[in-house]
Amino acid sequence: MTEDEVRGNAFAMPINNPAFPPGPYRFVDREFLVITYRTDPVALQKLIPAPLKLLEPIVKFEFINMPDSTGFGHYCESGQVIPVSLDGVEGNYTLAMYLNDHPPIAGGRELWGFPKKLGEPELRVHKDTLIGTLDYSDFRVATGTMGYKHKRLDGDTVKKSLAAPGFLLKIIPHVDGTARICELVQYELCDITVKGAWSGPGALDLNPHALAPVAQLPVLEIISAVHILADLTLPLGRVVHDYLTPQ
Repeated sequence: MTEDEVRGNAFAMPINNPAFPPGPYRFVDREFLVITYRTDPVALQKLIPAPLKLLEPIVKFEFINMPDSTGFGHYCESGQVIPVSLDGVEGNYTLAMYLNDHPPIAGGRELWGFPKKLGEPELRVHKDTLIGTLDYSDFRVATGTMGYKHKRLDGDTVKKSLAAPGFLLKIIPHVDGTARICELVQYELCDITVKGAWSGPGALDLNPHALAPVAQLPVLEIISAVHILADLTLPLGRVVHDYLTPQ
């Protein structure tokens, strides 16, 4: 393999058998349970990296089932997303994600900087209840429930919310353990088709865990519970702030 061949093929590891294919990535019948809650503003402020600005002490806890995704197959994901702004642009900062499939863990971390760790999330319907769960290291750290399809939501409003900018803190270390890449990445979902969206009564229970600290942002008040079914594309992102370049 020549040096030019190395450079030409170097988009993911291992170079002879990458863990994921090149993007963008299309998701069909992606299903969300999003429970929005109010939390401790002091605890939340400590977790938001500047220059992102916290809008209000709100957390969106997501349980997502992805049965058909380009290159990644079928997997489930769960995590916490925080409404923020950057230079007046409002969007969502992804604080933590847990999922059960290696290719999207590797691709998510290496390409965009999604804060992904291996966990066991699940989203399913049981009788009259939509249930999202997250286990980490054989321990239940989160349970979200929602009354199944109580009220239909406006598709255009939901599509606009899905298209809002996302912000990620991407960190890739140098061989000496220091940060070689440390930057904020912005991305926007596109080609969105909302197939259905509903609201209903919701509840969320979080349990402390040393390695999956979702409970460090306690649930003080449930604001909403939303169930969404959509097709969408996750394109590649762009760097909007470089911590290693003097500002």
